[in-house]
Amino acid sequence: MSSVLYDAQGPRAKRRNILYTVLFVLAAAAVLWWVYDGLAEKNQLDWVKWKPFFTDTQAWETYIWPGFQNTIKAAFFALLIALPLGALFGIGRLSDHRWVRVPSGVVVEFFRAIPVLLLMIIANAVYSEYTTLEPDTRLLYAVVTGLVLYNASVLAEIVRAGILTLPRGQSDAAKAIGMRKGQTMVFVLLPQAVTAMLPAIVSQLVVIVKDTALGGAVLSFPELLASVRPMAANYGSNTIACFTIIAVIYLALNFALTSLASWLERRLRRGKKSTGAVVGAAPGGGLEIIEAPATKTGGSDQV
Repeated sequence: MSSVLYDAQGPRAKRRNILYTVLFVLAAAAVLWWVYDGLAEKNQLDWVKWKPFFTDTQAWETYIWPGFQNTIKAAFFALLIALPLGALFGIGRLSDHRWVRVPSGVVVEFFRAIPVLLLMIIANAVYSEYTTLEPDTRLLYAVVTGLVLYNASVLAEIVRAGILTLPRGQSDAAKAIGMRKGQTMVFVLLPQAVTAMLPAIVSQLVVIVKDTALGGAVLSFPELLASVRPMAANYGSNTIACFTIIAVIYLALNFALTSLASWLERRLRRGKKSTGAVVGAAPGGGLEIIEAPATKTGGSDQV
């Protein structure tokens, strides 16, 4: 049976796909066995190298937990500043005023073109030269500054693209009922664009969390990945075990972020399908949001 998207597979195609699947599984198993055999030959799978992470709390309290806190702190402050800043510049790039649109575009393109690591190094040099901050505080500021400058420019493009994906009829309808440009953006365009932008914003949040490791690798910022070196030296050079545990922590953290974002996106979409809102004129002038009754069709609301 054929589909609109593709033709149904015939007997030969099915046999070929089964063969490819078997070959892929065998190749993957061979690679895994090669990795396992190599680690076992170098004694990297010995229990003595993994024991500190399961029986000793010192590794977690002294190295992993402080590094994890610094990673979360840097990522949180970076997102807290970069998100509104990116929204501001993204909206600025859509402005009808040239004196707003052009500078916003220059700032976004400039910082988006510079590697985030270079921004961290420059920020650290500036803070070292012109401030009297403590070393740990200075490194945190440098990492956050680099992350903010780069990711705010990326988020600005996400916001701009999310707004531009909306039908032009949304803006035209808002103008027809007398809404100003700022009101159209706040009450009509942004609420609808949030759902479309959410997956990209969360992906950028994951990038922010991972990019904090750049500060540890170059600036010696004591984040999660930077804890591997002293931890491995203290526990008999079990570098592979340390890197594996840190990688698992990163996987769990980023999986939690993406899962939370998926739940939030589904909730927002259900909310849009179950209820509607209409912007109308208030009795005393101005505008007000009029709640519409729930619908069973689940169609998208139009202004």
